[in-house]
Amino acid sequence: MTGIVKVDVSYCPSPFSVSNKLARLLWGAVWVVLFRPSPRPCHAWRRLLLRAFGAEIGRGVHLYPSCRIAMPWKLQMGDHSCLGDAAICYNIGGVRIGAHSTVSQYSHLCSSSHDYERPNMPQTFAPVEIADQVWIAADAFIGPGVTVGQGAVVGARASVFKDVEPWTVVGGNPAKFIKKRELKRD
Repeated sequence: MTGIVKVDVSYCPSPFSVSNKLARLLWGAVWVVLFRPSPRPCHAWRRLLLRAFGAEIGRGVHLYPSCRIAMPWKLQMGDHSCLGDAAICYNIGGVRIGAHSTVSQYSHLCSSSHDYERPNMPQTFAPVEIADQVWIAADAFIGPGVTVGQGAVVGARASVFKDVEPWTVVGGNPAKFIKKRELKRD
């Protein structure tokens, strides 16, 4: 067997406290029993549940019943923002979604990864920041530590690993600049 390198992988303890693990377990049960089966138009009910777990949720926020939120206490959503159907908010490192911003269906906001350069690949954390008036289109991925600037649009199925400038449109994998976003007057 040539080319195989044996590496001593030391035990890597969980970075989470027992109380954090218990809170996530309780939130998971609440999500299954009260959040997920709630009728689609009951956004106020889902806002109430998230606030009860420490989320900072603005007025008129739309949270669809199939969206997944890992740690509500690390979520901030501005007024009239939206987390769409089957969107994943893996907010272990924190996620902030600005006012009037939409995270569309099947999108994934991921604020955690692993340090693959270390043999035991410990978990790493970096917050995701979605500014005001942003549209994250369907099935997009926003990686750890990324800031999507005000008014930006991330195209469908884009994978974003670097910050997105305000008022730009990006798309692709990895996401690249497509054009400046210019608003038309009615």
